[in-house]
Amino acid sequence: MSKRDYYDVLGVEKDADDKAIKAAFRKLAMTNHPDRNQGDNAAEDRFREANEAYDILKDPQKRAAYDRMGHAAFDQSAGGGGFGGGGFSDIFDQMFSEFSGGGSGRQRNQGGNDLRYDMSISLEDAFTGLQQDISITVPSECDGCSGSGAADGSKPSTCGTCGGAGRVRAQQGFFAVERTCHACQGMGQVISDPCRTCGGEGRVQRAKTLAVSIPAGVDTGTRIRLSGKGEAGLRGGPAGDLYIFVNVDPHPIFARDGGNLHARIPLPMTVAALGGSIDVPTLEGKMARLTIEAGTQSGRKFRMRGKGMPALRRGNPGDQIIEVQVETPTNLNKKQKELLEAFSNSGNTSPESSSFLERVKRIWADS
Repeated sequence: MSKRDYYDVLGVEKDADDKAIKAAFRKLAMTNHPDRNQGDNAAEDRFREANEAYDILKDPQKRAAYDRMGHAAFDQSAGGGGFGGGGFSDIFDQMFSEFSGGGSGRQRNQGGNDLRYDMSISLEDAFTGLQQDISITVPSECDGCSGSGAADGSKPSTCGTCGGAGRVRAQQGFFAVERTCHACQGMGQVISDPCRTCGGEGRVQRAKTLAVSIPAGVDTGTRIRLSGKGEAGLRGGPAGDLYIFVNVDPHPIFARDGGNLHARIPLPMTVAALGGSIDVPTLEGKMARLTIEAGTQSGRKFRMRGKGMPALRRGNPGDQIIEVQVETPTNLNKKQKELLEAFSNSGNTSPESSSFLERVKRIWADS
């Protein structure tokens, strides 16, 4: 099945700026996140598709390559691998090789791939921010050879196939096509005596503990970049980055809507009728006093300004919105029943019910 256009996936125009692309991705990620769509395979596919599209369009170089060549720029089967495996670099090397002298004699130290780490946090942690250590196992520079890949006392030698260029050129009809050298895998050098620790790769799997700072106000889909903490490059190449993908777990009381927090709170019938005040929870871990007007009906919403989520970057915090649900008393004793019966017979205290019955009578009278 052919892939959809990345701009169509995010629902943006091809000239959309970074802000519009990011906003479109956040909206799709929130709507289709697997935690909010348990068992919905279609939503999971949309979430994965949106992540893939955003990963390309957020990066200026990747986006430029996609605008020029479409999905072929990142197709690992299209001769030379996708973006993460050097394909994107190959494309640009081919485009500009004539202007840079063809890259003759140039050693190519391949950079490490970017890595992803999924982190789930509570809504309280998203509210206050979080400092947390994570443990990951990543390809890291080999201590035995300092990343060169060669055994102690030896060193890599220039590749005899490409002469150190890392590329070979072949004539195909009217066109000269450059491809990654198969003998040295584009490195420009070969190792005759590989390091026994890493087998000549220059890196080994190593467990690391990293400190991650989660700022207050993050939401599901937020990405945090740790520069240079990804996969080590081959033979001294630059390390990739580590991206922390944040997922905020559902909360038993509060539902988040952007910066606002919504909660449904039970309200005793007597307080709803007579007025008064109740204590309601906040994410600060404290109770807040909420004033209730006499005659408050079930479903009424009260806005507590500034009690919502903090702004991730700049801006004012959101609000906390309380929806009250009036409770009907249960398990009444004899005296309580008598009091309520006396109250019911004392006169009309339910104007909405009376108004509704009057409308019904008029409808029947007119029919």
